[in-house]
Amino acid sequence: MTPTLANYLQKEGHPVSFVEKSIKCSDCGSDFTFSTSEQESFAEKGFTNDPKRCRWCRAAKLLQKSNGSSVCSGYSQPWQPRRQMFRAVCAECGRATQLPFEPRDRRPVYCRDCYSKVRQGASRWK
Repeated sequence: MTPTLANYLQKEGHPVSFVEKSIKCSDCGSDFTFSTSEQESFAEKGFTNDPKRCRWCRAAKLLQKSNGSSVCSGYSQPWQPRRQMFRAVCAECGRATQLPFEPRDRRPVYCRDCYSKVRQGASRWK
C-alpha cells in the first residue's frame, strides 16, 4: 500500500475499508458496480466523490470531449475557433501554400516541404 493511499484510508482517525457499491449511471440509467479496487484507485488519486457514470459512458464522454481534434488540425481545444490561415506563394518552389500568420516585410515564405529543407540546411552551418 502506498503512503498516499494510507493517508486516504484514514477517516477521522479510523481506517476505512472499501465495500463494493452499486451506483446508477447518470447518463444511461443502468446500474454499475464501483469495485473496491476502483475505490482504492479513486482514493489514491485524491477523488472524494463516487463516479456518476458507468465505465462505458465515461469513455464516451471522454471521446466526445476530445472530439478527435488535435493541435495539428488548427484546434487547441474543441471549443476554440479554427485558426485563420493566409494564402501565400512559396519563395522556393512557387507553389501556393497556407500560413498561420500574415506574411509581411517582404521576407520569403515557404511551403511545408521547402521550409523543412531550408531549415535543415541552416542547421548544418551553425
